[in-house]
Amino acid sequence: MTADLVQESWTRIDAWLREHAPRTFATLRPPAGAGEIAAAQEKLGVVFPPDLVASLLRHDGALEGPEAFRFDTDDRLLGVAGILADTEFLRGIAQGSDGEDEQYWLRDYVKFGSYDVTSDGLLLDCRTGRDSFGAVGRFFDETGTRFGQGDSLGGYLAGLADTLERGRDAGIVTFNGRLLWEVNPPARQKWSADDPLPAPDEQLPELDLPYGPADLLHVSHLDGHEELGALIALLPYERVAEAARKQVRRLAVDTGLNDYPEVAAALDAWERGTARPRPDRTDPLALRLRAVLAQADAGRDRTRRWAAEKIALGIWGPPYRSVCESAEFRSHVTLDWRADLHEDLGGPPLPPIPDDRFWATLNNPAIDSSWYADEYGQEED
Repeated sequence: MTADLVQESWTRIDAWLREHAPRTFATLRPPAGAGEIAAAQEKLGVVFPPDLVASLLRHDGALEGPEAFRFDTDDRLLGVAGILADTEFLRGIAQGSDGEDEQYWLRDYVKFGSYDVTSDGLLLDCRTGRDSFGAVGRFFDETGTRFGQGDSLGGYLAGLADTLERGRDAGIVTFNGRLLWEVNPPARQKWSADDPLPAPDEQLPELDLPYGPADLLHVSHLDGHEELGALIALLPYERVAEAARKQVRRLAVDTGLNDYPEVAAALDAWERGTARPRPDRTDPLALRLRAVLAQADAGRDRTRRWAAEKIALGIWGPPYRSVCESAEFRSHVTLDWRADLHEDLGGPPLPPIPDDRFWATLNNPAIDSSWYADEYGQEED
């Protein structure tokens, strides 16, 4: 029975989360009551597949928030109350259209996973007497419902358990006790570092250096890094500048740009504390980076272009922006970017994931948090 498979799969998922992502595990709620489940079916006028009942008897969904347990579709597990609310909401949308549409939403579809930011999410087909009863699909705001995720919730959960147990090979990342779903970075094109340095008068793309070392960073660049963004905002300037240097070295190594002698020499000098003035047209590092931009454009290699731009930003730009953009770049080339950034920041205890109040009360002269301060001040008045 697939209901038994639900229990077996949750046992595997729970054990894995308990060991590898305890903060995510802690968001899974206790079982729902049988009476509560029966009442939900009566209110919706449907029969839940046995797999959904078995799952709710194991976990009545997951708590909301950035630490919540989510499927690899980034949908949070819903409990009975969430199933009722989200399903009734989507019924309302469908009734407001030109009638029910199997490709959009039917009355007998029941949502059990929510993307939260939009009404997207996972659903089950609850049309009894059909071969599709219990099939897992996904609803998208713009395109409607598509099935194919699984023939049953039990099978879907078993596949999820298999994925977790595969670990990094399946793009599984854990950080600070949380489960994070990532995509394994693609293989990168190999480039030779033996190319001669171009002449100053050669036609090459210009380096874009719009930021000076003292330019402020808007908090929006930090917010996406969650607890790491909060840590960057709280650390002394000198620690952030050191982390920026280390992050730029990492991305140079990741992409092979560190093999160029001009890049390696500049990063070595930066490590020794040697300041580097804004480049002129004869600057060897600038010439090398401009040549890399030309190669990247010719080969349509955005990764290589971004790497050259982030190296230029790190050496000639503000450290707060550099450390954020280097980390964002490295999120596309390695699964370890969070752990690496934490290490480069000195590995101190991590603060909680920041909310608007955190940014509103932040007092860091290198960071522009005025919008949050204004909004928070209005709420307090």
